[in-house]
Amino acid sequence: MNEKADTIRIIEGKEREKFVEKLNEQFGIKEIPGKIIMRGREKVFLFTGDFENKEIWELEKITFIERVGTYMAKIEEGGIRLSIEGSQILKNEITKNTIELNEEEMETWMMGHEVLKKSGLRGYIIMKYKNEMLGTGKASEEKITNFIPKSRRLRDKTIEN
Repeated sequence: MNEKADTIRIIEGKEREKFVEKLNEQFGIKEIPGKIIMRGREKVFLFTGDFENKEIWELEKITFIERVGTYMAKIEEGGIRLSIEGSQILKNEITKNTIELNEEEMETWMMGHEVLKKSGLRGYIIMKYKNEMLGTGKASEEKITNFIPKSRRLRDKTIEN
C-alpha cells in the first residue's frame, strides 16, 4: 500500500518492534498497551479502542481523521520525545532516564522554563515530580530544555501584569 505522508499509518510488525526497542533503549519501556498510529512522519498516537485496523482505514477513506487516540510522542532526530500524556500513560513502564524534581524545580518546569540542573544524563529524559510524570525534557551538561506548549504552562509568577 503506497500511503501519502499525511495519512494515518498503523505501526505493526517489525516497525512496531523497532519503535518499542527505541523506547526501551531510551526509557526502559518494554511494552505499549495498544495500537501505535502515526500521522505524517513524526507524530505518534496511542489507540486503545475497539476499532480494527480495517475499520480505521475505512474511516480514513470516508473522511479526514486528524488523530486516532492520544498524542503519545514525536519522533525527532535525537530520539523519541514522549508527550506529557505519553509519559503519564507509560509511567509504570518507564524505568530509566528520569529526573526527580523538587517542588521549586517542578514549578519552574511547569511554567515552561528550562531547569538549571546537572543531571549526569544527555538527550531526552522524563521529568518527574513525586509520582507524577511531567513530560520530556532534553538534558545537556548544565540544564534541561523544556518542551511544554505555551497553552499548557502554569502562569509565570515572576512576570507581573
